[in-house]
Amino acid sequence: MDWIVRGGEVADGFGGEPVRADVGITGDRIAAVGDLAGAAATQEFDAAGQLVCPGFMDVHTHSDAYLLIEPGAPSKIRQGVTTEITGNCGASAAPRWPGYAMPSDWLEQTYPGEWQSVAEYRELLAAQQPAVNSAMLIGHRAIRAAVMGIEPRAATKDEIAKMCGLLEQALEEGGAGLSTGLVYAPAMFARPEEIQALARVVARHGGIYATHMRSESGKLLEAIDEALDVARATGVRLQISHLKTAGRANWNKLDAALEKIRAVRAEGIEVASDRYPYTASCTDLDVILPEWAGQGGRAAILARLRDPSERAKIRAEMAAARGEAYWEGVWIGSTRHPDNAEFAGKPIREAAAAWTCHPLDAFLRFLETDELFTGGIFFGMSEENMWRILAEPWVMIGSDASIRSPAGPLSHDHPHPRAYGTFGRFLRAALDGRTVPVGEAVRKMTSLPAAWFRLKDRGVIRAGAFADVAVLDPKTVRDCATYENPHRFCEGISAVWVNGVLTLCGGRKTGASGGRIL
Repeated sequence: MDWIVRGGEVADGFGGEPVRADVGITGDRIAAVGDLAGAAATQEFDAAGQLVCPGFMDVHTHSDAYLLIEPGAPSKIRQGVTTEITGNCGASAAPRWPGYAMPSDWLEQTYPGEWQSVAEYRELLAAQQPAVNSAMLIGHRAIRAAVMGIEPRAATKDEIAKMCGLLEQALEEGGAGLSTGLVYAPAMFARPEEIQALARVVARHGGIYATHMRSESGKLLEAIDEALDVARATGVRLQISHLKTAGRANWNKLDAALEKIRAVRAEGIEVASDRYPYTASCTDLDVILPEWAGQGGRAAILARLRDPSERAKIRAEMAAARGEAYWEGVWIGSTRHPDNAEFAGKPIREAAAAWTCHPLDAFLRFLETDELFTGGIFFGMSEENMWRILAEPWVMIGSDASIRSPAGPLSHDHPHPRAYGTFGRFLRAALDGRTVPVGEAVRKMTSLPAAWFRLKDRGVIRAGAFADVAVLDPKTVRDCATYENPHRFCEGISAVWVNGVLTLCGGRKTGASGGRIL
């Protein structure tokens, strides 16, 4: 054997309590699990007193483009993550046909090559030798834009047929399914018949339909009904992205939301969800603009913000819709204009105080001066509801974050701490008895997502499985990233193997990479 990981407490990914065992690795596979006292290996790792788990799977990420820039994936490897599912919320790095504008934070980066199709993207990514395994969902935004640009309207039958053809090609080239971001323009104009037609294509390929629903707040229950209707009508496997009850007025809707999902699962329809262990969300700040004001693309939105009468209309509408208390929960994430940088990771009220204006006016100023390149962090979730959602047996762990690094090109912005801390935070909660038991917590991060995405021989510690392995110290593992200082790695992750390649040792990256394109 190449490696024996000796004396650890093995949480095998199946949900049971950890048991003392050795783990042997040969090549890219686990060779043996048990008492290997009489066995020899080229190298050994002393895991006494530590937890040995399958490598974790981050089922909801946005690392598609960033993996090309930082294939070492430091913020993920340092959490014990060995596999990422990218292409979520309707945005994917491929296909990249004319008419598709990638998310704003991807546009400003320099890439190691060019690509358009999914096949070309996968080839380019493989050439970068990523440290983590990666599978990509196909973003609805990319498919729709290739057919009809960013037009704010429903698609015609002919346009839907063209989208289905493009999606078919993307799935044949290796896409894992389809994602939608129905809260964002222009996807918000897609009618159920468009989504269901695309979902039928995904179902034929055995893929996943992951949706950032039309609402996670006031119309949460209606949005869940729409998503469940897609699964019921098409037979597609449905993944509800980052399930939440956003806004205090909606916290009491959780029971009804869970009952809807449980009832459909009881019918035999395959439904799962993902969630991160934080009570604040993060997305572009302009997502809270009135629907009409956020249409037409960047140039059109900025033109409205710079037109006094249009700006006044936006302000009046937002003032009527959002009370004073709303702004207490709005923080600034990443910024672009140098004068705005001091407010990254701070409440918008601090900027308003510095500028002697109302937070709503500060909001409009950020959007205009940053040219919409402003991140927003929104506190509005119930911690009790968060833990209840995470305890559901069909809920997986997803960071909703892309790869970051404290140095280099991916240190450029101010991300949500979930980018660095999701898995350490959830593990710490499990070890401290604040959520599900440790064995079940590990299952949610390993065998559950592996089975959901049909990743054979992954997500478990057993002979014959791929050697994606994480070793962690149960006494010290924790998240360190904060909203104020997000570029901080987790502590307590001792070692990580990806397909048998030792990628992290003693808490430090080895420089070796063993990731594969799944």
